[in-house]
Amino acid sequence: MRQVSRSLGGASYILLAASLWGTTATARTFAPAAAGPVAVGAARVIGGGLLLLLVALRGGALRGLVTRGTRTRCLLAIGAAAAATYQTAFFAATARAGVAVGTVVTIGAAPVFAGVLSMATGRPSRPGARWLAATAAAVAGCAMLVISGHASGANAAGVAFALLASFCYAVYAVTASYLITNGAEDRAVVGAIFGGAAVLLLSALFTSPMGWVATGPGLAVATYLAVLTTALAYLLYARGLRTTAVTTATTLGLAEPAVAAVLGLAVLGEHLTTTGLAGLGVLAISLVIAAWPSPRTTTTVRPGRELDQP
Repeated sequence: MRQVSRSLGGASYILLAASLWGTTATARTFAPAAAGPVAVGAARVIGGGLLLLLVALRGGALRGLVTRGTRTRCLLAIGAAAAATYQTAFFAATARAGVAVGTVVTIGAAPVFAGVLSMATGRPSRPGARWLAATAAAVAGCAMLVISGHASGANAAGVAFALLASFCYAVYAVTASYLITNGAEDRAVVGAIFGGAAVLLLSALFTSPMGWVATGPGLAVATYLAVLTTALAYLLYARGLRTTAVTTATTLGLAEPAVAAVLGLAVLGEHLTTTGLAGLGVLAISLVIAAWPSPRTTTTVRPGRELDQP
């Protein structure tokens, strides 16, 4: 019973994080017209990344992580580069393919990439039959949402950027999962990865108009995106990775486009066809399947294991 509780708790953290991510597109609509997608993304990652870095510095957690050895530092650098590239590629995808298609393709393909990376790296939490069933159903639900959103208008470049963003999302998720399940503190891992991503994206402050942040609505949107959809969401996601396999976590991340679609209906006055509503239902069922506790042993943290020891 305790094992089931831990498994469900980890999945709940992932679902809450994905739900917060799902509010991003709606929140961005309240920003001033001068706030471009790249500028909003940079403000989100830089603000949230620096907050995560501050959290990681408390109690020496970050110092303990970076002194583990060269391999750990290389993994953190890979994770930071992947997180920064994800933001750039994602907003390029939504600009070319549209918000709905760009988001669904990016998040929808992530479980597949995560599964392949997990198998390629020999992770102990390789995907099983239930994951395959849940992921197939989730991808089908996302496809129905895309069809409902008139995906035919998406161009090839937009889809390519979305697939690049999806791959980068899987890379930093698998990297963070590896570090956390091998004993690293979750707040230190996300602090290092997103703190590094924030540094890599600093140049956007000088290449994109940022005056909108000084306005009341702009500051409110930037604060919400940085504090809730980045800092808090990724702390929750990292905590969930302690007891949830990364393949399952990326499937649960499909709650993001579902929440975005619901908010589009309820807040922005958007409309879904019968196909879109059916897609939301299929997606909801797949998330329940993925989140339901398994009687088998779940991925757990192995405290004290040094990542750079053979």
